[in-house]
Amino acid sequence: MPDKLQLDIPVLLPDVPDEHDECVERLIEGLEAREGIERMHVVEPSNGEPGKLCIHYDPEVLSLPRIRQISERAGAHLTDRFGHVLWEVDGIGHPRRARTVSERLRKMPGIVEAEAAASGHVRVEFDRERADEAAVREALGSLGVRVVEHRHGRAGREARGPEEDTQEMRPVGERDGFVRRGLEEAPEPGHEDHDHEGHEHDHEEHDHGEHGHSHGGVFGENTELIFAILSGATLVIGFLISVFADVTQWVPLGFYFAAYFFGGFYTLREAVDSVRAGRFEIDSLMLVAATGAAILGEWPEGALLLFLFSLGHSLEHYAMGRARRAIQALAELAPKTALRKRDGEQEEVPVEELEVGDTVIVKPDERIPADGFVVAGESSVDQSPVTGESIPVDKQSVDDPEAAMESPEKLDAAHRVFAGTINGSGSLEVMVLKRAEDNTLARVVQLVSEAETQKSPTQRFTDKFERYFVPSVLVLVVLLLLSPLVTGEPFGDSFYRAMAVLVAASPCALAISTPSAVLSAVARAGRGGVLVKGGGPLENLGTLTAIAFDKTGTLTEGKPRLVDVIPADGAGEEELLRAAVAVEKLSDHPLAAAVVRDGTQRLDGRRVPEAVGMESITGRGVRARLDGESVYVGKDALFDEIKGPGLPEEVRKTVRRLEEDGRTTMIVRRGDEYLGVLGLMDTPREAAAETIKRLREVGLRRMIMISGDNQRVAEAVAEKVGIDEAWGDLLPEDKVGAIKKLREREKQVAMVGDGVNDAPAMANSTVGIAMGAAGSDVALETADVALMSDDLKRLPFAGGLSRATSRIIKQNLFVSLGIVAFLIPATVFGLLGIGPAVVFHEGSTLIVVFNALRLLGYKDGS
Repeated sequence: MPDKLQLDIPVLLPDVPDEHDECVERLIEGLEAREGIERMHVVEPSNGEPGKLCIHYDPEVLSLPRIRQISERAGAHLTDRFGHVLWEVDGIGHPRRARTVSERLRKMPGIVEAEAAASGHVRVEFDRERADEAAVREALGSLGVRVVEHRHGRAGREARGPEEDTQEMRPVGERDGFVRRGLEEAPEPGHEDHDHEGHEHDHEEHDHGEHGHSHGGVFGENTELIFAILSGATLVIGFLISVFADVTQWVPLGFYFAAYFFGGFYTLREAVDSVRAGRFEIDSLMLVAATGAAILGEWPEGALLLFLFSLGHSLEHYAMGRARRAIQALAELAPKTALRKRDGEQEEVPVEELEVGDTVIVKPDERIPADGFVVAGESSVDQSPVTGESIPVDKQSVDDPEAAMESPEKLDAAHRVFAGTINGSGSLEVMVLKRAEDNTLARVVQLVSEAETQKSPTQRFTDKFERYFVPSVLVLVVLLLLSPLVTGEPFGDSFYRAMAVLVAASPCALAISTPSAVLSAVARAGRGGVLVKGGGPLENLGTLTAIAFDKTGTLTEGKPRLVDVIPADGAGEEELLRAAVAVEKLSDHPLAAAVVRDGTQRLDGRRVPEAVGMESITGRGVRARLDGESVYVGKDALFDEIKGPGLPEEVRKTVRRLEEDGRTTMIVRRGDEYLGVLGLMDTPREAAAETIKRLREVGLRRMIMISGDNQRVAEAVAEKVGIDEAWGDLLPEDKVGAIKKLREREKQVAMVGDGVNDAPAMANSTVGIAMGAAGSDVALETADVALMSDDLKRLPFAGGLSRATSRIIKQNLFVSLGIVAFLIPATVFGLLGIGPAVVFHEGSTLIVVFNALRLLGYKDGS
């Protein structure tokens, strides 16, 4: 049954007059396109309450954080009544344990959604009016799960701890949270609503050692492994005594008791927790089988079962720890201190003390401590830890630091630097743009950690399969126990076979086969400069058949140049340029910037008049007033729509000729006089053609380019890079229609853009992929997959990794289901006993885990 979520429309979209506004329709259109949202509808206002937006969604497919991100992308700002925390924890080492923790948390009052991951992360959405972080921590502690505390009160380096204001928890910025009914007014941007005072105090190391599970206990984080070894040791000693020593049977039995204790300690705790959560898990099956063996007097086999099962658990924890360490390695890339320059003095300070606007000195071969821009010095910087780029990027200082600080999003890549990247041979002075907890590296680590709590389609399938399979096994066991009534065989024999079936049919390998692969792949992608928002996008990426590319800034450099200035009859080049530059100075469009930059250079210092009253005509051009006259700059279609004389044939021919050469054209008219045509060219990226070729090699069969440029320009670029089709002359809303049309034909379609202007189209694709996400909060939050570098070569890497993940998941499913299919009949017919069954059982579990870990070493093209 899908959950329902009701959101107050005036809070979501504060500027809309009522629930029937077009903005509400656009928000519904953007959200309904997402997998996991069944339907959306408006609840009409009643009893003085405002209209609400009701969302019917499947929380297993689409989590609340993703709904929040998509809503933010559509311009909706949500309220802060519902808190959101993401913590690194100790005590979760395998998927079954994670599932139990999730179920127990969901049963708490005020918990809207909870998901735990085997990598050691817990994500919780809660109603602040009914629950708080302390209650969630207490519930985790009762389950033997401890929130990992770090310096400066951060619960894990990849997520800010609850005491540090959950409203600041990423991925959605300061405005955060969901409300089912009665929403409060959303805070203004930058507003801080601290639920806890004493923000600067240090956290105590909460001691839940007595509850320690996989990462805690009397022997520390290796307790379960040591218990497993003790179980094996006491089992061997007891067996040797029973065979070679002439002593009373109580001596070896005492050692078997010890083997049961050490091997079953954590298994029993897990079974109790899962039963309290309303689930009968694999651990319970193992305990029943071990108890049955003891009842039959088969103590050695029961002890062997618990020993191998606990040893298998311990090795699973080790394997999951490798995936966890891959994330922690990302988090540790940033240096812990920085050399700050203030008032002419230099001092070394913790990176957490750096403020926006501070200047830090980065010496040669040091790691850069903060996101910022270069204000002095030149060097090359190895950005591979954040963006995955293999070649160092040259950096130089900005001309105007104050202007750069006012508009950092406009900074060129040659000026921007990121925390955790490695300086080359030159010394740099960097002005800080973001605090430590907000920098790109911290965001990537936190988003990767959150992505690991999202289940993939295959994992949802296996979870559902287990829910039906485990009760079916219990029914089969009961039938075997009753079989002596029909067959007449001794009850002890049938009871032993039933216990062997319990072991054989426990789907441990199946439970861990998918999450282990997804965790490893998400971690590997993050290390390679690709941020994947969970198992769903990861698997979908591997099943794509078509990709749609935005043209400007994706397939092309996104840095157009003014290459043609052709005056109309009766006008001069200077007059044409002066009018065009004056108007385009008022616009922030990339084409306008190119006209201003190159046009000013061509005018060679000659004065440019001031234009006023600029208006944008969406998808067509701009209009402003210059010396009392209206000046229009735009496409040829613009002049077919506005009043005044139509386009002269000579101008049309010029436009046609330039567009056939791959130029983007701008026509300039002042009053009723056409001044001429400007031709701009945005060159294709060097890597575009090679990327398209490699994407075909990994299985994609159809490539489309969508662009707002003229059809002929779009076709010229498409031909150069090897794109199948080019769809030009598209307005922003037309791009959404183009994606929907493509999905009808191809089903699985990706949209590649910048994550900002292309957000509506990306929302309607199967997978939205943003390029150049490093340093861009919007791109990081809106895309399903974010390529950290502005490099198309990362796209085949992401596609190849996804397909490798799909292959490994299929291999794991084949092994896990194959072993179960072999063991069940073998034990039912008495061909295998408990001992051999548990060896096969645990062996298959370790095979799938270590097979999945191969993804951590995935190389591009492998």
